[in-house]
Amino acid sequence: MNFNEFSLDPRLLEGIGAMGFTIPTPVQTQVIPKILEGKDIIASAQTGTGKTAAFLLPVVHKIITTKHDEHIKALVIVPTRELAVQIDQHLEGLSYFTHVSNIAVYGGTDGSSFNREKQALSEGADIIIGTPGRLIAHLSMGYVKVNTLKYLILDEADRMLDMGFFDDIMRIISFLPEKRQNLLFAATMPFKIRELARKVLINPVEINIAISKPADKVLQVAYVVYDDQKNALVKHLLQGRNLRSVLIFCSTKGKTRQLFKELKVTGSVIGEIHSDLDQKERENVLMQFKNRKVNILVATDIVSRGIDVEDIDLVINYDVPNDGEDYIHRIGRTARAEAEGIAITLISEKEQRKFRQIEEMLGNPVMKSPLPSHLGEAPLYNPGKAGGNERRKSGGRSNQGRRNDGNKSGSGRNSGSARGSGRRSSYGRSGRG
Repeated sequence: MNFNEFSLDPRLLEGIGAMGFTIPTPVQTQVIPKILEGKDIIASAQTGTGKTAAFLLPVVHKIITTKHDEHIKALVIVPTRELAVQIDQHLEGLSYFTHVSNIAVYGGTDGSSFNREKQALSEGADIIIGTPGRLIAHLSMGYVKVNTLKYLILDEADRMLDMGFFDDIMRIISFLPEKRQNLLFAATMPFKIRELARKVLINPVEINIAISKPADKVLQVAYVVYDDQKNALVKHLLQGRNLRSVLIFCSTKGKTRQLFKELKVTGSVIGEIHSDLDQKERENVLMQFKNRKVNILVATDIVSRGIDVEDIDLVINYDVPNDGEDYIHRIGRTARAEAEGIAITLISEKEQRKFRQIEEMLGNPVMKSPLPSHLGEAPLYNPGKAGGNERRKSGGRSNQGRRNDGNKSGSGRNSGSARGSGRRSSYGRSGRG
């Protein structure tokens, strides 16, 4: 199947071609026709499956082929500023040859940005992409022209609910016309998403694409370490490798800053993103990362769902994510668009139980690679213990490989395997890289 078969407006097809899209992804194949038919949609799809274009293309087509008033026609609500900017940029590319106007609306900007948003919202830009807090700030002032809005899209809805935006979403919806087409996208479908869907959607078509599983081409590897071995291990993993693009996730902005400083000393071309940076700084770092001017990015989860960069070679979880879904979204930054990639997780003693829960969600253990001998002894992988193991002194060469892998045959639970891939990697074979 190709995009011509959707009967999209020629101007949209020109934009699709200019962006290099050729074959629709599974989520696009299923979602686009239903949106064109006017159906409400509830769709679950893992990150990197092309869902942004899946809702933008049919909505833009309907806007440019239908007579509308000069007011806002579509509203996209998203959880983060990064995602708002990403969708806005994606929309600009797809709609380049059309007359559609759009703007991203989010907090953390200066007064001039707020005034520019106010003008667009009062004059009626065609498509608004915004975060809940900023949208409410504008809607509460009474100048936002939403009385003729036709399309409401809730993207990353599960993430928004996790962040406590349920009431904000319902408040925004209270300003909107009752007659509209509603599209809800989420990576997972827990009870609270179903509850939101019941309140917002009307007889929706449900579409499920590869929920809560990593892409098959992600080679997953883990190292069991002590906390004070993490920085040295990251340096070892990066040393002497021809990596075009590396994304490292840390759990806190403090750890992000510290690791950034340590890696910068090594001469790496590196950037950092966390909440202490203002929006312009974060956008600048992201743009440099996308343009390969920065090849290593250290970040908090602020970019786990809000970055669209192709060909990331390696994702490192410096800390174990809080849950399985965060893990999926982090490692989903690599192996996008049918490419291959590697995701490495560093597991400290206190994080072992949390990582075992992630493995249970995956349905397979993740391969444990032996720690390089020069980094010293490492703890056993024993997630049944609340606090891990007491540190052992090493008189010489580490026997980490035997201890982490459980048994020589590799058949025990601790040996693990790279899910969905028969490939082998230098990360998996030896701690020496």
